Amino acid sequence: MTITHAPAGYVCPFCRLAAGGEDWLNSQRDIVRRTPEAMAFIAPRWWPNNLGHVLVVPTGHYENLYGLPPDAGHAVHDVVREVALAMRDTYGCDGISTRQHNEPAGNQDVWHYHVHVFPRYAGDDLYRTKPMAQSASPELRLPYAERLRAFWGG
Repeated sequence: MTITHAPAGYVCPFCRLAAGGEDWLNSQRDIVRRTPEAMAFIAPRWWPNNLGHVLVVPTGHYENLYGLPPDAGHAVHDVVREVALAMRDTYGCDGISTRQHNEPAGNQDVWHYHVHVFPRYAGDDLYRTKPMAQSASPELRLPYAERLRAFWGG
């Protein structure tokens, strides 16, 4: 099933990152885990009480859950689990939440399938807060990326 909301001429930032590129928002230094079919990186948009959350994406371009092939979905889920374990160990958080959005009505705003992996802390109010107004700089993201990479010996 193909359902698309990407505008004509859309240049996917996640595909650019997966291909080795960078832009003003995403850096190669943000990548913490990569397999042939999935990639995890520190998200530039942060919530005030859940710093260093991670996005996991398929390395192939699939806009949403509806068109995601099973193999790519399994690869993404495997990396989500690995990131959750690493985050739990290295961030000192109390738990992990994941979420995924499809289509504008489902709050999707980047037209490439992705899963958010959030560190959770008692009383953090994740679902009652909004993301910070400004994106986290590459310098702020780097310590979180280094912690997660160190978990895997990188």
